[in-house]
Amino acid sequence: MEENQKPKAAPLDALVALVKDDLDAVNRTIVERMDSPVALIPQLAGHIVAAGGKRLRPLLTLASARMCGYDGVAEGQMRHVNLATCVEFIHTATLLHDDVVDESALRRGKQSANAVWGNQASVLVGDFLFSRAFELMVEDGSLKVLAILSRASSVIAEGEVAQLITTNDTDTDEAAYLGVVQGKTAELFAAACQVGGVVAEQDETREKALRDYGMALGIAFQLVDDFLDYSAKQEALGKTVGDDFREGKLTLPVILAFQRGSEEEKTFWRRCLEDMDQTDADLAHAMDLMRAHGSLDETLTRARDYGAQARAALEVFPDSPVRQCLLDIVDFTVERAY
Repeated sequence: MEENQKPKAAPLDALVALVKDDLDAVNRTIVERMDSPVALIPQLAGHIVAAGGKRLRPLLTLASARMCGYDGVAEGQMRHVNLATCVEFIHTATLLHDDVVDESALRRGKQSANAVWGNQASVLVGDFLFSRAFELMVEDGSLKVLAILSRASSVIAEGEVAQLITTNDTDTDEAAYLGVVQGKTAELFAAACQVGGVVAEQDETREKALRDYGMALGIAFQLVDDFLDYSAKQEALGKTVGDDFREGKLTLPVILAFQRGSEEEKTFWRRCLEDMDQTDADLAHAMDLMRAHGSLDETLTRARDYGAQARAALEVFPDSPVRQCLLDIVDFTVERAY
């Protein structure tokens, strides 16, 4: 399996190569804007920023702008770079807050910031990064950009609260789950793509197409993540198998297995996820039930369906190397499951 993983990263590598100068500028801007006379801020923020993320969301902003013909560097402008940085700061802030809420000890295989510096510092530095993101939005000067990214920030927060409400609640249905996914994950993908079209001064049709692409890609991304939580491949990703189960989260593999289960099985799920009364053998049994009811396979099928929607959204754009990379990233996102 590990031997087969390297080629699957090629679409992301190809996109990085196409926007390398822009991405280098984003990385420099991240370092500059994280700086603060309060030493703990750049220290803690730098810890999570350097923890091995793929910079997928800012890459989407840079790629969307490039696909639409925007060349800010040639024009002496850095709008796309600053907004890509803004997107990364919003994402990083949510990760800091998420790890506190989830009491996570690991982030991408390394100690989480809250495990090293504590919850209070992580929450406050997350707030700092949100504030920096809003400074970048204001500096851009576009009310439309400000509206898109500020709304994304509030929708992400709503999604996180919605997830908190659905945790430990086996009555959670697919619609509620999808609402959480759209809020906490897909909204930032959509906004990241949309602002790339805004800086390139695209018409409403193309701007909406970029947003639709990002939304569908983000949903597919989260569906695969939720599948992977019950996959042995998690260990290769620096995560432990079954974190969602241990935290009582109702993700699609569990929701489908619960709905299709017998009364005896539903009693099992309620004990494990509502009462949080779990034994060492319960995770393996839960995974057996998910396989028996086909809920893991169906989660991947849904991911592929959203991937197809993302690909279709880009049909309004002419063929180009960047467009092809964005199409390939859809496949890469879904294929992470294999």
